[in-house]
Amino acid sequence: MMRTEGFRRPFLAVVRVLAVAAAYFAGARIGLLQQVVIEGAVVTPLWPPTGIALACLLWQGLRVWPGIAIGAFLVIRSLGSEDPGGLVIVAGNTLAPVCAALMLRRVGFRRDLDRLRDGVALVFLGGLAPMLISATVGAWLLVLTHSLPDGGFWTVWWTWWAGDAMGVLVLTPLLLVAHKVHVSQDPYRWAEAAALAVGSLAITLLATRSGLALLFLVFPLLIWAALRFQLAGSAPVMLLVSVMANAAAIARVGPFAHHTFVEGMANLQALNGSAALTSLLLSALVTEQNTIRLRIEQACLDLAEVVDQLASGKTASHWHPRDAAGPGAEGSRGEGSRADGE
Repeated sequence: MMRTEGFRRPFLAVVRVLAVAAAYFAGARIGLLQQVVIEGAVVTPLWPPTGIALACLLWQGLRVWPGIAIGAFLVIRSLGSEDPGGLVIVAGNTLAPVCAALMLRRVGFRRDLDRLRDGVALVFLGGLAPMLISATVGAWLLVLTHSLPDGGFWTVWWTWWAGDAMGVLVLTPLLLVAHKVHVSQDPYRWAEAAALAVGSLAITLLATRSGLALLFLVFPLLIWAALRFQLAGSAPVMLLVSVMANAAAIARVGPFAHHTFVEGMANLQALNGSAALTSLLLSALVTEQNTIRLRIEQACLDLAEVVDQLASGKTASHWHPRDAAGPGAEGSRGEGSRADGE
């Protein structure tokens, strides 16, 4: 029995690492469907593997970091890169989510994202700050290997950083909330969810394909989803908005048609960042307020139960006003009456 248990633990650890590597690689292949070439470097406005990697680290712990490295290495090889410098990019892509997980753990981050502080921590300590590592390592490697022309560093660096950060802001909340979604039995709730899904698809399609600068129309959708469904609703809507906006920016249609490619990428990342912040922080805030309200209601119910027990008939039956004068009180009153009569 001890030998079986001793064999099972390493086997499960290897399976977890390989599962993370497979998820990272699959996310990368999906992200590369929207790849762009800037100054000769292949980058993506939304890089899903960073969000997948951070979610896996938050779920399974730091012990699965080799899976991230393996997945990043397979992605580099799939792109046809035989340069040993690719290992440096692998190191940067591994180190960034590991640092993000460490910083989130340091501030007491909770995976339920049921507090505003958790949403703020995920934005700044999970997405914006640690992804500076992967972007800086990757962009500098391209400069040192003369793969970038002079003056192209900042454009590639900024696009790389924004894509990695958006992977965290869009994918990580969706993956963290996926396991705790409860299926409602309320038909009106289902009808509202269906209306939100259809409206999100139609309005996002209009906003990203119309030549009238209507990108702001996605924000009422995100607010609706966050207020009514919290993160379980806003995260899928945010993913839909980001994917459709990325496709429009790469094809240079709709509101991105009359801009240069770099200007279109700037507008796209501004939209993605603003939408992600709105959906994530508002959802966390609403969830926190709902949790506080439920706790207050429970405290009131507990207090009412205590008061009811104190004032109940069972408690009152153990104490009578007649007992206050002692057992001889009634006899004393009788003797007094007879004395008066005499």
